[in-house]
Amino acid sequence: MNDRAQGAGLSAQRINGNGAVRHHRGTVREALRTLGNILVKELLQLRRDPKILPILFIAPVIQLVILGYAATTDVRRVELAVCDLDHTAASRELVERFTRSTYFKRTAVVASQPGLDALLQSGTARIALTIPVGFAAERAAGRPGSVQLLSDGSDAMTGTLGLSYATDVLQDASAAGDAQPLVELRPIVLYNPDLVSRNYMVPATLAMIIMVMTMMLTAMALVRENELGTMEQLLVTPLTPGQLIIGKLIPFALVGLVEVFTALPVVLFWFGVPLRGSFATLILLTLPFMLCTLGLGLFISTLAQTQQQAMMLTAFVFILPQMLLSGFAFPIQNMPEIFQLVTFLVPLRYYLVILRGVFLKGVGFAVLWPEAVTLSGMGVVILLLARVRFRRRLG
Repeated sequence: MNDRAQGAGLSAQRINGNGAVRHHRGTVREALRTLGNILVKELLQLRRDPKILPILFIAPVIQLVILGYAATTDVRRVELAVCDLDHTAASRELVERFTRSTYFKRTAVVASQPGLDALLQSGTARIALTIPVGFAAERAAGRPGSVQLLSDGSDAMTGTLGLSYATDVLQDASAAGDAQPLVELRPIVLYNPDLVSRNYMVPATLAMIIMVMTMMLTAMALVRENELGTMEQLLVTPLTPGQLIIGKLIPFALVGLVEVFTALPVVLFWFGVPLRGSFATLILLTLPFMLCTLGLGLFISTLAQTQQQAMMLTAFVFILPQMLLSGFAFPIQNMPEIFQLVTFLVPLRYYLVILRGVFLKGVGFAVLWPEAVTLSGMGVVILLLARVRFRRRLG
């Protein structure tokens, strides 16, 4: 009897265990089915909006082309005004050295120095070159001839680079015909041999577009649910807040990936930026960054009451500071120390290192793992904070 009872007990336990497993599998299957329904609903909603599709897939390409040309630190064809008071073959040769280079464009020639001030004030010239009387005589006597360079400092970048280019031209002119120097310098530039700033700026522009689109779309979509009153309809369904959040975020993550695939041909073939690293590495390391931007979008949706508020918060509180503090336009090492510390909290900073490393240096996860881990940790923290805020708002 005891053996029979024990057998019956084991059989009942096995039946109950199998039933629990089936129940667990059924619960997981039901949760996945519910999540799939949310995803289908969000994707259909995106497709049914005729205005959103051009914004999602055409506007990023147009923005990339415009910013790719506009966001450049290369300075070419600097406006040059010339005042040649010597009127000799040597002075004319020096002027020709300036105009033969691709860095300068002669826009005016004046007979006296006072005329240069008006050209600099009006912006007709950025650099003014004055060759004094006796320049050729000094050169013929074996002494260095002196010239004067005036630069328009209101445009600091153009003025500084223009002076640098002019210094190079003058050094070449002074060395012409002289003996060979004792030391010959042959600098080698790695990763961007031609020092084309577009190769540096275009990947950063791609990062900005991904950040703006995923963050703003997430924030505005959730706020729109509140404005239309459909959020209450979703809450009466047997959805958990976690399922609702995941179902809302995954479609915009897919949109972000589609934008990468759409914009990448423009980066590679239109602008000619080299992709020296792995394409799979680029996509894989983009996911932690989008985790941060989607989490920030969800967090913004818990702060805003209307789509207009969501747009303003996204643009001025989250996007603009990241653009200024990430190294997108201004070197981080040139910032005050307090702001350099703040940049460690900016996700875009780490993603720019990833993009420039993959595109220009050809490095992979073995080098970029600190940035990937940091972005993943920041994304998890941001998403958890946003989820807590979201639950409180629903409550």
